[in-house]
Amino acid sequence: MTITANEVKTNGVSIFGDMLEKADELFINVRGKNKYVVLDIERYNEFRQNELDIAHMKVMKDIQEDRYKVQTASEHIKELMDEL
Repeated sequence: MTITANEVKTNGVSIFGDMLEKADELFINVRGKNKYVVLDIERYNEFRQNELDIAHMKVMKDIQEDRYKVQTASEHIKELMDEL
């Protein structure tokens, strides 16, 4: 479902509750383009948990395939600073 930024400005954030009862996500259209997405907190938490699960699986795969290195915290910080 899509609403315009002007509708949000006119009606305030209370419009989200009513609309999210009818749809899982709400797109906010700014000057003719979808710019933002509003989700209820439960749906957001599901997305966030899925992101974390995927990140964990990638790390475990990297460990299984020996794509990591062992270094001290100081070495790691120096490496990060050198990249900046």
